[in-house]
Amino acid sequence: MHLAYPAVLSALLFCTGLYGVLARRNAILVLMSVELMLNAVNLDLVAFDVWLSRTTEDTLHSGQALTLFTIAIAAAEIGIGLAIVLAVHRNKGTADIDRLRDTAEGHESSPDDLPSGTPATGAAGQKAEATA
Repeated sequence: MHLAYPAVLSALLFCTGLYGVLARRNAILVLMSVELMLNAVNLDLVAFDVWLSRTTEDTLHSGQALTLFTIAIAAAEIGIGLAIVLAVHRNKGTADIDRLRDTAEGHESSPDDLPSGTPATGAAGQKAEATA
């Protein structure tokens, strides 16, 4: 098999993952897109390792070893990322990245912005309850 086939497949996977990171709003889908990008890199590492081992006499399999480290890092990243997403979803009630970005920039909603009958939560709700 030529090196071009896995390289092209890896490029397509990486571009698909990059599109998913840039276009998606849900944090879970963004994490899945990052995993897709990491798997594209893993495919390249293994393909180039096999290609280089055919041309040289020594077979160190360094690309395959690096792929195992990348898989371990990706597993840790997914575990921590999902824990953060679940914690944010429990506190904020959404996994939408645009809404989370607005709260991180200090645009937290005040009690006046809430529709009537909606309980105020968070720092703004505590201030409203303290003054009432």
